[in-house]
Amino acid sequence: MLKLNEFISKIQASTTDNNLLKITFGNKRNKESDLKNIFVKPIILKNELMFSFVYRHQTKDITKNFSIEESANQIIKLAASDFYNIDLYTTTQTVYYTCDKNNKEKLVLKSTEIIAKAPTLLHDKEKNRLINQNAIYLHNLGITSAEGFVKKEMQHKFKQINRYVEIISGIVHKNDLTNGFTVTDMGSGKGYLTFALYEYLIGLNTEIKVIGVEQRPDLITTCNNIAKLSKFEHLNFIEGSIQDTKVPKIDMLIALHACDTATDDAIANGIKANAQYIICTPCCHKQIRKQIAPSNALKEITKHGILLERQAEMLTDTIRALFLEAHGYKTKVFDFIEEENTPKNVMIVATKNKKTDAIYSENIEKIKSLKEMFGIKEHYIETVL
Repeated sequence: MLKLNEFISKIQASTTDNNLLKITFGNKRNKESDLKNIFVKPIILKNELMFSFVYRHQTKDITKNFSIEESANQIIKLAASDFYNIDLYTTTQTVYYTCDKNNKEKLVLKSTEIIAKAPTLLHDKEKNRLINQNAIYLHNLGITSAEGFVKKEMQHKFKQINRYVEIISGIVHKNDLTNGFTVTDMGSGKGYLTFALYEYLIGLNTEIKVIGVEQRPDLITTCNNIAKLSKFEHLNFIEGSIQDTKVPKIDMLIALHACDTATDDAIANGIKANAQYIICTPCCHKQIRKQIAPSNALKEITKHGILLERQAEMLTDTIRALFLEAHGYKTKVFDFIEEENTPKNVMIVATKNKKTDAIYSENIEKIKSLKEMFGIKEHYIETVL
């Protein structure tokens, strides 16, 4: 099988030169076989170059991945038992191999008139990401292994980080990010999202500043050390609470999963600072839940604990959105990420628009009506604005 060995050598050469596009098998030997044809392409899997074989049957496709050496053996086996024809496509030529029933071989080389682009070697399940999976901070935060692979138990967190940056990328316009644009992340915790946001924003403007505010000193020390290792010069973590910390300049205020009224403190800080963007994912809604006592037909809903809890969540966040709109913000409320990743998945995004007396009065009146409907005396946000 001299021609087949030569064909295998062509495959190996194209692999070395990184110009292999695909390999196809056709003209099956057994016409009754359920296997129709096979398609092969190079992929990177766990940092190793491999071949992905897709076995196409009448009713299903089966995919198997082989190393380079295993692939050569597999091709030889398939040529002997399953197919008469194998075609190799590279960026510069096409190589046709045939072997008939009498084992007479033929090898035809044909140059490609239009040179194709070399393939990007990625596993089928890889997706375009806005953050760098090999980033130092991801490894130091325990998201990825030393080799840059996302740990199984951290897949949900990695997905959340990417979704978060994706949302920010859809909100922020590059021309808004002037030198010194300052982001304050209230309650930054372990910093997963803070680091990812910083990495994304400095890709748009290297003079962006990000401040993480956190009460726990150990987390502050850890995050500042990781920022130093990552050479994130304008990322800094400071000790403080959402309620009491005052930052001189805030262009974007973020408060993710701030518990109960801490979300209201964050919103109030953003409004008072005239922040261009205010982004929150509320957590817990105890303050309003304790007050709800409608005297109308709504009491039939709120007499059930689980429905009372859901009603408290919707009512609390509706009033927050109305307060933001009263102060001249265009507001959106939507699901941040799927519930299986985090049960508290509602995000409020407010973008500075225009405040007028008419807009303020209209929204304050809406809030008043809702409070009366549900028997609420006071929403906490009213006391801090």
